[in-house]
Amino acid sequence: MEHFIVSARKYRPLTFESVVGQENIGTTLKNAIQRKQLAHAYLFCGPRGVGKTTCARIFAKTINCQNLTPELEACGECESCRSFAEGRSYSIHELDAASNNSVDDIRVLTDQVRVPPQIGHYSVYIIDEAHMLSSSAFNAFLKTLEEPPAHAIFILATTEKHKILPTILSRCQIYDFNRISIPNMVKHLADIAAKEGVNVEPEALNVIAQKADGAMRDALSIYDQAVAFCGDNLTYANVIENLNVLDYEYYFKLTGHFIHHRYADALLLFDEVLAKGFDAQHFIAGLSMHFRDLLVCKDPRTLSLLEVGDTVAKRYEAQAAQAAHTFLYEALQVTNACEMGYKSSGNPRLHVELSLLRLSNIASEKKNDSTKITGKAAVVVENMPPPATHPAPSPAPSPVSSTVSTATVPVQPKTMAFSIKATKAEKLELIENEKRELEKRNNPFTQEQLIDAWTELIARVTDQSHLTTTLKASSPVLQAGNMVAFPVGNELQKDWMKSETILDFLCNKLQNDNIKLDVTVNTQTAGNAKKPYTHDEKFKFLIEQYPAVAQLKQIMNLDIR
Repeated sequence: MEHFIVSARKYRPLTFESVVGQENIGTTLKNAIQRKQLAHAYLFCGPRGVGKTTCARIFAKTINCQNLTPELEACGECESCRSFAEGRSYSIHELDAASNNSVDDIRVLTDQVRVPPQIGHYSVYIIDEAHMLSSSAFNAFLKTLEEPPAHAIFILATTEKHKILPTILSRCQIYDFNRISIPNMVKHLADIAAKEGVNVEPEALNVIAQKADGAMRDALSIYDQAVAFCGDNLTYANVIENLNVLDYEYYFKLTGHFIHHRYADALLLFDEVLAKGFDAQHFIAGLSMHFRDLLVCKDPRTLSLLEVGDTVAKRYEAQAAQAAHTFLYEALQVTNACEMGYKSSGNPRLHVELSLLRLSNIASEKKNDSTKITGKAAVVVENMPPPATHPAPSPAPSPVSSTVSTATVPVQPKTMAFSIKATKAEKLELIENEKRELEKRNNPFTQEQLIDAWTELIARVTDQSHLTTTLKASSPVLQAGNMVAFPVGNELQKDWMKSETILDFLCNKLQNDNIKLDVTVNTQTAGNAKKPYTHDEKFKFLIEQYPAVAQLKQIMNLDIR
């Protein structure tokens, strides 16, 4: 059986030109070689799988190459290049700091630095995962890093620059590596597939690139996995099945349901997603990205931010034309809130379903609000008085004919029209006020219906004895103009009766928003003598019965509480 080499090793770049997505760093290093301005220490930092160690090896091989090409790349044929390719070079040393991070390991390295290279001009020391070195190891390395021999060059590679001591950072030239973009990754994967004789669909490679999250090494590993599953024909359907990736089709269908407020279809589609084993949190995160992609399609200047294939991009543009900006803004807010509250929710599925219901209702709410405001504006315009005419000025009336008929005075409409000079906020406020006035309920009711509502109110406030007693003390009386009169025994009861809850209950129960409650103090309410309620009233009543209590209060300097 032929020995298999994974694509990440088989197609590892051997020149600066073949490194994907790091052209600026390759150009800078080649210029430094050309001008012979090599630093003694470099720090390559960035995410995993973006070419830090690869660039360090290429750089080390190039500066020791005995026959550079015109493009300042290693020739690959000289003794130095051959020894490096065969793994027997004594001029290039690699140290894994994850497993060799003690002071003793660094001391061995500093002793080795004194030995000059056998082939080439430089001894290059590549320290991978440099952030794993202990503080003591860093401190032991400081002096050598600051003043190394002329033939020694150090290249530190790390994914966590913030863990490197500032004293180390200050002694290095720092190169920040970028995440590999999806188009660059797709192009590189397509080249490898062509070399391997694998037929691929662009959308399949796009899914792999998105799954890799900017790491080329991860993309190559996922590509090998997909090829092992699909064989020589890499299709979009097979890739999403193998990688357990949710199909774009679900998000396009869901958005269509939201736009046409078909909440039942949205819930059924979500149930289908869960039945296929997909995680609800990943589903809502993917839905957020779908809304984001639709939003960037709304403006030609942001189309470059859409990282999908051409076929899917056309579908995004078509659906973006159907979705309003306001819908996408609110949809992103809903999905973002759903993501934030997912882990703390006691019922995650219901939490997501409620968000789907809100998304299904956004378009209908916007439509209703637009219809109401448009209709209301029409009412205002209809009720506006006709434009005033400006007749020629008439002579001043004489005292004899100074009487003016009131019939000529124009009558103002009930709906106040806003001035042309009014601000937009004032116009909107006027429209909203008139909207509330028109929506007020004014259902007529009788004394019997009022008593029935009052009885139900008493039954609902049984937990508040003082309020229940007050409500039972007398019956309300319906008067003209939707006025409800109710006598009470004292000021404290009057304050209780002014509760907005009581008035709101009557308005909702009787379907009339114009009800007014007239509460008056009557010392002989319901034929009973006034009873003391407050502390002052009780103390006054006690003095009337027992005058000595007043003298006791004065002698002992007591307070009424």
